[in-house]
Amino acid sequence: FGLQYFLKRYLVGKVVTMDKIKAAEEYCKVHFSHPKYGYDEKLFNRGAWEYIVKEKGGMLPISIKAVPEGTVVPYKNVLFTMENTDDKCFWLTNYLETLLVQIWYPTTVCTQSREQKKIIMKYLRDTGTPEVIEGGGHLFKLHDFGFRGVSSTESATTGGAAHLVNFMGTDTMAALVCVKEYYNEKMSGFSIPASEHSTMTSWGREKEVDAMRNMLEKYPKGLVACVSDSYDIFQ
Repeated sequence: FGLQYFLKRYLVGKVVTMDKIKAAEEYCKVHFSHPKYGYDEKLFNRGAWEYIVKEKGGMLPISIKAVPEGTVVPYKNVLFTMENTDDKCFWLTNYLETLLVQIWYPTTVCTQSREQKKIIMKYLRDTGTPEVIEGGGHLFKLHDFGFRGVSSTESATTGGAAHLVNFMGTDTMAALVCVKEYYNEKMSGFSIPASEHSTMTSWGREKEVDAMRNMLEKYPKGLVACVSDSYDIFQ
């Protein structure tokens, strides 16, 4: 999962321009220069990039084939392939590899999320509450509050979107925007009433039970998430 985002975000349409080529060459002249031997002009293949601008209208001559996103695929299978469609651009696939291998992250999140969903469903059945699954309640049993816990906005975007393949509970807005813009899904996830540590600890340790009671009185019906480990989760 996640390939469509990266394709639409970075590789579709007029990707290469003369301004970008100029900027890239300036970076390379500094980055690859040697204090003693100077800079080798052959290191940046300006002509090859200009060929893409002049002959391809700035669009990348590549073909990508992939299994449908969201498909459960056994390991040791190809998820997608990439080929250049112009012999003069044989080098291009290696340049794009660095970008496209990043789909490991949303794919891994999606895979883990699915396994967690299976565990949740198993124990809902084992504990005699299959009606939760029948009513779709299990889709809110693993809520995504993870935006603050990842390395970047894009990590929240792709990882959060991957989670929504399996669940419907999220407060990661970047994921909702991603799914709408790149997967044409108007609204893929929903929020629930939820406390956070600051709203619980503001009552003080002695009144933690009152904070809990307040949440349940404010939201007597439906789902609610209440922080329980402000002090001692077992008490």
